[in-house]
Amino acid sequence: MIFVILFIAACFLAYSNGANDNFKGVATLFGSGTTNYKRAIRWATVTTFAGSIAAIFLAGTLVKNFSGKGLVPDDLIQNPVFAISIALGAAFTVLLATKIGMPISTTHGLVGALFGAGVMAIGPDFNFEKLGKAFLIPLILSPLMAAILSFMAYIFFRKIRKRLGVTKKSCLCVTKTNVAAPTAQANMHLTIPSQIQLASCEKGCVETYKGKILGVTSQKVLDTLHFLSAGIVSFARGLNDTPKIVGLLIIINTIDIQWGMIAVAVAMAIGGLLNAKKVGITMSKKITPMNHGQGFTANMITGILVTTASIHGLPVSTTHVSVGSIFGIGTVTKKADVKMISKILLSWVLTLPTAAVLSALTFKLLTSIL
Repeated sequence: MIFVILFIAACFLAYSNGANDNFKGVATLFGSGTTNYKRAIRWATVTTFAGSIAAIFLAGTLVKNFSGKGLVPDDLIQNPVFAISIALGAAFTVLLATKIGMPISTTHGLVGALFGAGVMAIGPDFNFEKLGKAFLIPLILSPLMAAILSFMAYIFFRKIRKRLGVTKKSCLCVTKTNVAAPTAQANMHLTIPSQIQLASCEKGCVETYKGKILGVTSQKVLDTLHFLSAGIVSFARGLNDTPKIVGLLIIINTIDIQWGMIAVAVAMAIGGLLNAKKVGITMSKKITPMNHGQGFTANMITGILVTTASIHGLPVSTTHVSVGSIFGIGTVTKKADVKMISKILLSWVLTLPTAAVLSALTFKLLTSIL
């Protein structure tokens, strides 16, 4: 029974992860007006699932790291109560953030939960040095790297675009102003249009590009690259996040790790399809407005960093990298919403202690019951 509970807890964590994280890879597709929400989430689901399956072959190091190996004694790792506490502590933290629309890191939640349950179980024998080197440093540095790289990449691509003769195509909003004209009858007025106003649209207008690249319209090339980059980010997220959750299942010797990966991938996909919209809108619309080229640049940087980290076993957060990349673009355009970024940063700061407390309390409760 305890192993069944562990499996359910891991799937619950995967569901929460999908709800908070699945849309992040395609947020720029929706935010830039390249496609609608439904098409974006479907693309995210397919590519994230593909990344989860690829994790079976490419991300074995992360499975070991997030089992707690090296942070706590091996005998504690083999305790299913320890794994259940980590899964539930992280899952409830992520689900809470999802309900209020805050894009937090499941990775950060797992690290906090590992810390909380580990300290509750063994106190000062917890390996704080490895926690800092292997987990916290990559989590802190990754969003800074993403912001700087997206800042530099967008400036570089903008110069290339201008040299190729590809220019932006804006639009104008046409509005009518009505006035009331008096009629022959008393107290009666007739409303007629008196003038037409032209103004640049800040809402409802999608900025596109005109010009051709190798005989193909630049906008078509950019849209194709944008979809591919969004798919790469979602693939990288599945590749990076799935093994972190499966790491909690390695003590279930009766379940093959490959089947564990598939179960987590399915739960993650369901969570994204059913509960991703609030976080998706925050990522797409509230950090900074963006056009197609800016969205493509942010996705490209996110995909490169997360994929590289996954292959080398570094537990970076797709959330931190993605938000950092989008914020980097907003810094270039000077349109970033600093208040929203401040709220997101606060949620990041609270993620680790919240998960740690919930995990520690869960561990204490379960050990007293079981």
